[in-house]
Amino acid sequence: MPIRLENVAIAVRDLEEAIAFFADLGLAVIGRDTVSGEWTDTAVGLDGNHAKIAMLQTPDGQGRLELFEYIHPDAIETEPTLPNEIGMHRVAFSVDDIDEALAIAARHGCHPLRGVATYRDVYKLTYLRGPSGILVMLAEELQKH
Repeated sequence: MPIRLENVAIAVRDLEEAIAFFADLGLAVIGRDTVSGEWTDTAVGLDGNHAKIAMLQTPDGQGRLELFEYIHPDAIETEPTLPNEIGMHRVAFSVDDIDEALAIAARHGCHPLRGVATYRDVYKLTYLRGPSGILVMLAEELQKH
């Protein structure tokens, strides 16, 4: 059976803030909607599901990120995920220039958790907190072909 990753979905406090952050990093908004009704209750498994959503796509067309802001029921605030917690961890992006990507993130008040590391002279990478506390990894390949 063929399988491919469709998207990663992330609940956010403020949809517009999250869209601005990811769009500045280079993702394009390819769709927006407000969804509710029996079909969403069934698909999501949550009665009264009503949310604003946006689908974003990486420039290569291979990666998609679905962001959603709940209208009903109220969103539940949680502590931001730590890198060693079990469960949904982070979303990672390859970037051509990590310094440029970090400058863009900084304009949104988002900074590395600890700094930029180099992995075996192959990648420069870092984790940062994006909008709504989302863990985001940025990685720049050092040995570009």
